[in-house]
Amino acid sequence: MSDCRIGFVGAGGVALRHARMLAGLPDAAVVAVTDPLADRAERFAAEFGARAVADVPELLALGLDAVYVCVPPFAHGPVEEAVIAAGVPMFVEKPLGLDLEVADRIAASVAERGLLTSVGHHWRYAAPLRQAARVLADRQVRLVTGSWLDKVPPVSWWTRRDQSGGQVVEQAVHVLDVARLLAGEVVEVHAMADGVAPTIAEGDVDGATAAVLRFASGAVGTLNATCLLRRKHRASLEVCADGLVVTLAEDGAVVQLDDGEPWRIEVDPDVAKRAADRAFVDAVLGRPAEPLVPYEEACRTHRLACLIAESAATRRPVRVTSDG
Repeated sequence: MSDCRIGFVGAGGVALRHARMLAGLPDAAVVAVTDPLADRAERFAAEFGARAVADVPELLALGLDAVYVCVPPFAHGPVEEAVIAAGVPMFVEKPLGLDLEVADRIAASVAERGLLTSVGHHWRYAAPLRQAARVLADRQVRLVTGSWLDKVPPVSWWTRRDQSGGQVVEQAVHVLDVARLLAGEVVEVHAMADGVAPTIAEGDVDGATAAVLRFASGAVGTLNATCLLRRKHRASLEVCADGLVVTLAEDGAVVQLDDGEPWRIEVDPDVAKRAADRAFVDAVLGRPAEPLVPYEEACRTHRLACLIAESAATRRPVRVTSDG
């Protein structure tokens, strides 16, 4: 296989980002797209010289090598099931759904079929994260502090809990994914939310959420999230071990050791995003590829985000287990 023929389900902003990255790869071609908004699909198709089709069955009938699923949280489920039934490798954008039921069902189907998958946790492909993992490899993580302090994204469904799942599920899941990677699995969460939607947009998502996390390793952590701001202030993770602090963000990292000056790594966030697409295409083409974030692994992060949301809603601690 010399070229990877790719179809897109969804033609919104995140789909455009992936398609533009793929357009820069010599061995990938965006050949088709479908979206409930026909005019949006047509614009997407025109930009990439692709074909706009009516629905997912018509897309899959084109004999694609891979499918990108770039739909809002509430639309996950039927799309993935159709792609799995067709046996086509798929790249799924986070979050995996509104809740655990859909993601668990899809994960079971992917495992049964043995399908090649990857999920858009692009922070994992960033050089600063890999450097942080090396620095922390021989140290016991003791404290993890995550933050996602941001604005309401400019999409109509985002402020509706029954369409986005809320900020922790839709946005802060990136930070939770990195926390799991560097500190291991979380076994218990206790979250609280303000219960007041941001006044700058209609909806019912919480304007602010705070959570305490307990890791299986014995480490403890916090996650703080807000969508009350007018612009993005910070999305980061701070990891403390004995004599060491690592601060990670999408655009770089700072490592502070007790016995030296801090050193910094600055990167273009697009590099990691492009690497995620490059790795998926390589895997589809059967070439050596950077490690992907398969659906089953991403489902563990999604479970953590959903259980934090559950804890905030019930005002009770929640145990985090593999089966919920």
